[in-house]
Amino acid sequence: MTSGFPELWDTRSFGRALDAGFNSIVANWGETLELIFMPVLRAIIGLERGLQTLPWWAIVALFGAVTWGAARRWQPVALVAVLLVLLGFLGVWNEAMATVALMLAATVLSIVIGVPLGISMSRSDRMRRGMLPVLDIMQTMPIFVYLIPFVMLFGPGKIPALLATIVFAIPPVIRLTDLGIRQVDPEILEASRAFGASPRQQLWTVQVPLAMPTIMAGINQTTMMALSMVVIASMIGAGGLGYQVLQGIQRLEVSKGLIAGLGIVILAIIFDRIAQSYGRRVQANLHKD
Repeated sequence: MTSGFPELWDTRSFGRALDAGFNSIVANWGETLELIFMPVLRAIIGLERGLQTLPWWAIVALFGAVTWGAARRWQPVALVAVLLVLLGFLGVWNEAMATVALMLAATVLSIVIGVPLGISMSRSDRMRRGMLPVLDIMQTMPIFVYLIPFVMLFGPGKIPALLATIVFAIPPVIRLTDLGIRQVDPEILEASRAFGASPRQQLWTVQVPLAMPTIMAGINQTTMMALSMVVIASMIGAGGLGYQVLQGIQRLEVSKGLIAGLGIVILAIIFDRIAQSYGRRVQANLHKD
């Protein structure tokens, strides 16, 4: 006879009911959901092929232009260019471009979904109280739990990897968008209201611009968290640098895993420098104004 906590409810019956319900969703809606996400899959594949097809110097020039637009300084541009060339020297260029395609797709979708949600949270205390526990669960739940339903719905591939990455990476941009807007000085809002600004005008001409450094910090964190998912995403067919790390683990090849890991670190530094440079420039412009 074993002692333990008394069984207050039948977890086995609940588990069977939950599994049956989700299997029903897969059977009835699986094909429909695949059709809905087909344009997203084509966009990711097209971006990946485009990045892998372009000459390496064109990719370096493109990233250099983006970095210059974000920083308006030559030092970050030079650093990004050197790091991209280093990716080529490591022999992981194509894998890095596949990782960039998936990460950019996940980051852009996280921003498109997360920033409006953060704005809505900042304007509604009730919504904020409801969203905060959900965001806590999204950040603390083991990521493998997200993979199970997504793989059941779509099968192994880029779409379940993308969705799992979004669920894992989106909380920071939501939280910091909400925080940034709430931290705007009430006296500034009162002054804009005195000049006849409507709530919508206050949001887009006062609150969002003043909150932009905080929002950019959230976008930076979301980007880093999306990039940290590449190894786990590779387990369900996402490919890229994460798959190289996974192969290193499976074959016990230290060099393969180390080189791919260095590639991931390089990409993290590149995107971190771009996001931070833009955030600093926005903050400097605000102080000038």
